[in-house]
Order: sequence, then structure tokens, then C-alpha cells
Amino acid sequence: MQPLFQSKTSTMQLQALIADLRWKVQLLVSDIQDEEQRARVSDPAALGYPMLALTLRARRDNLLVTIAALEERLKALDPATDWTRAA
Repeated sequence: MQPLFQSKTSTMQLQALIADLRWKVQLLVSDIQDEEQRARVSDPAALGYPMLALTLRARRDNLLVTIAALEERLKALDPATDWTRAA
């Protein structure tokens, strides 16, 4: 079992990391929308869809998977708190 201080520090670090990754996801979503507007194509299946937007979508999706994994880890540290609602 981890000492209380170490557990709280780990929890705070995970919360900060998750918040930072969520911010990056928001930036990516904005960049995707900008690129789609510039190209005037918003359907990723369309032939003219920008490669940059596809790349940004993949990065965003990977970050969302990472956030979910970190939230699970956070729940394991403190199961009494619903961290997905607190964040």
C-alpha cells in the first residue's frame, strides 16, 4: 500500500495530466474544424478530405483513449470519487 502523501501526489499528477490532455484534445478539435472549413470538406470518407485533418483526428482519438486509461488508473487510486465527473 502506498503512503497517503504519495497517493495524493499521484492523484494530483494524474489529474493535472488528464486536464492537460483534455486541453490538447480541444485544441485538436478546433484545428480539425479549421482545416475542414479551409478545405470545405467535412466528411472524412470524401476523396477531397484534407490529410492534415485525418492525421489530427487520429491524434485526437489516441489522446481520448489515453485519457480514458488514465481515468481508470485514477479510479483505482481513489475508487470513492467519480473522477470523470470531477474533471
